[in-house]
Amino acid sequence: MKVSLKWLKDYVDIKLAPKGLAEKLTMAGMEIKDIQEVGGTWNNVVIGEVIALNPHPNASRLKLPTVNISTQQITVVCGAPNIAVGQKVPFAGVGAKLIDGHTGKLMTLKPARIRGILSEGMVCSEKELGISDNHESIMVLPSEAPIGMPLSDYLGDIIFDLDITPNRPDCLCTIGIAREIAALTGKILHQPEIHYEEMEEPIDSFISVDIIDPGLCPRYCASLIAGIKVASSPNWLQQRLSSYGMRPINNVVDITNYVMLEHGQPLHAFDYHKLKGKQIVVRRSRNDETMATLDGTEHVLSPDTLVIADKERAIAIAGIMGGLDTEVTDETDTILLESANFNQAIIRQGCYSLNLQSEASIRFDKGLSSDLPLLPLKRATQLLQELAGGKAARGVVDAYPGKSEPKGILLSTGEVKRLSGLKLNISRITEVLQSLGFECRYTDIASQISVITPYWRSDVKSSADLVEEVVRIIGYDKVPITRLSSPLPPQEPRLSATRQQSNLKQRLRNILTSCGFQEILTYSLTSLERLQRLSPKLELNVTPLKVANPMSKEQEYLRTTLRAGVLTTLADNQKHEEAGIRLFEIGKIFLPQPLPVIASEAKQSPQDKKRLPQEKEMLCAVLSGPRAELSWHGNEELLNFFDAKGVAERLLKQSGLKATFEASDDEGLLPGKNANIIIGGDKIGVVGDLHPKVAQAFELSTSVCLIEMDVEKLLGKITGLKKYQPIPRFPSITRDIALLVSKQVTYQQVEDIIQSFPLVAKVTLFDLYAATQIPQGKKSFAVRIVYRSPDHTLTTMEVDKVQQQMLNRLYNELGAALRA
Repeated sequence: MKVSLKWLKDYVDIKLAPKGLAEKLTMAGMEIKDIQEVGGTWNNVVIGEVIALNPHPNASRLKLPTVNISTQQITVVCGAPNIAVGQKVPFAGVGAKLIDGHTGKLMTLKPARIRGILSEGMVCSEKELGISDNHESIMVLPSEAPIGMPLSDYLGDIIFDLDITPNRPDCLCTIGIAREIAALTGKILHQPEIHYEEMEEPIDSFISVDIIDPGLCPRYCASLIAGIKVASSPNWLQQRLSSYGMRPINNVVDITNYVMLEHGQPLHAFDYHKLKGKQIVVRRSRNDETMATLDGTEHVLSPDTLVIADKERAIAIAGIMGGLDTEVTDETDTILLESANFNQAIIRQGCYSLNLQSEASIRFDKGLSSDLPLLPLKRATQLLQELAGGKAARGVVDAYPGKSEPKGILLSTGEVKRLSGLKLNISRITEVLQSLGFECRYTDIASQISVITPYWRSDVKSSADLVEEVVRIIGYDKVPITRLSSPLPPQEPRLSATRQQSNLKQRLRNILTSCGFQEILTYSLTSLERLQRLSPKLELNVTPLKVANPMSKEQEYLRTTLRAGVLTTLADNQKHEEAGIRLFEIGKIFLPQPLPVIASEAKQSPQDKKRLPQEKEMLCAVLSGPRAELSWHGNEELLNFFDAKGVAERLLKQSGLKATFEASDDEGLLPGKNANIIIGGDKIGVVGDLHPKVAQAFELSTSVCLIEMDVEKLLGKITGLKKYQPIPRFPSITRDIALLVSKQVTYQQVEDIIQSFPLVAKVTLFDLYAATQIPQGKKSFAVRIVYRSPDHTLTTMEVDKVQQQMLNRLYNELGAALRA
């Protein structure tokens, strides 16, 4: 929202410097984004009068005007076709900085000889002064402009660019900002007086208004002015519109825009003689109804759009843009002036469906007060009489089906102190609110008032809103700083379940990203066909829940696993990436709730049939491609099951957990290359190579390893705070052994027996051998065992004794023997 300082001074006496005023407004909640100085570069540009005009002796299109600038008379060369004797014009002397009309760049004016005539100055156009893009003609000033006055003093201005919050539509106008300034500086707001002559004929004899849906149009006001003359607006009006970035059109349209900028109420003028049936109907558009708007675009309307219609057709899109059929033209002599209030939701729907927005729709979208339209309508009617002639019909149309009586809001000094900490007496509170236009009435309680909200403040609904108004006018810097009455309570190590789960998910994210993974987010909705692809047999293990109103076939069901979304994303990335890819997602899956055991289907309640799904937090990670980046070393080994298992072990280890791995029957994974992750006898996840048929179904180009964990079960296994373990004080002894075992024996079984001995600190498998030198049906595990005692230095004899006991147990339980 742009606002002119010069225009603001018409309504309130402003003594503050622009920067000081900007700071006050910003601290009161209306941030000043930018301050633009109009005329800041107009040094050596003054107002002059053309006193003589002679032809150029060497060029038929050029003229030699003589300009009186009070201190001297200067003859220059000018090519503007509209220059004439008696005009007041902006005159730039040598050294003035102007905008080059051809390049658009700032240049310094120098003496120039043009077709043999020396020109030491220039009569300026609006473009050269930076006012507009008009370069074809010189700028003509009002006849009362004082000769010799610097142009910056006459036309210069300060433009504030404000960032108005959505709840303050009353500040989308000059008077609204002036009212705030008056309250902040203790000045009085001076609003323009409104009075105009009326005809004897009442307006009801010219037009009738019918509002079909009062919920969409709470109020519709209109006036009628006959005998007007459509022409250009006076310079002062054009300049004010230009300073706000609006293009002047004609006096009628410019007045509606001027009043909108002044009061914040959009208005629209219809050519009265183009209305059919002399009737205005506010209604929803009919299906496939068409209308051409003022920008020349033909629109096909829908019932989502509110229109202004006459007896036969739509003539305007309510609150957005007028229609071409009833446009005001040079031949118009009678206009119907509209000032109405529309439901902000229907305006937003209309803008969205038509892809159309205007200055009017921006204001209606913020929610203007239904009490606002009448005053701006009368103000515009007055200006139309003054600047376009004609007379207004007696009275105005005021259809107000949505009228409601204002209700008082109780406010006490105690409430102000409770919410802000400010100790204010009731008279000070009343003074502040009255400066903003609130009506304050005393009650039976001395420290309490009843406040009536002014019609322009549609955002004030409660006592808390009133306290905010008091505080921001007095100043947020006046709010007292108070220390806490007691120290902060100590942090409790025990967290809520939700917080614990959130912390665990963040920890898992950190670990996986440190392992080179990237997090992805996929949709919770998926298709049945995509879920079926997770099984080699294209069968569903869990029946997913169907969405009642799906947006598309691809988002028809709630996901029962994260795998489908993660694998689809992996396939998309494989098409563009040859290096190794590591992705993970942590999110919810949705499983049908089991129905309670009942005797028959007939006994199921509606609540049973509409039970919400069970939501589970899951983790799914995938790895694919080469283990290392492309290098001259030529190592192109692919990521495999053991890489995925190592990532799973690291996740668990850094969460303070240790798991065992057992053979899994997950049909989506490759048999023999997958395992269940077991902690404390409970399965918390699975790790393995993706089944080739599943990989083919998702169009994956390389083998894929997958990790899946139940985050909620994982959380249940974490005991809480980690225990401190001191650094070992005594040295360790390391032994390597090679065990010959049956192919059916797993390394996990071997490790469990070795780890059961208290002196064993660490066990590491460093070789697996099953070549021809090994007996048939056998394999060899090479294991490194680290022995350490917490209270003394171990001897070789102690280690030998423990190791022999270990070998005996391995032989008795697993048939393992030392490999010769």
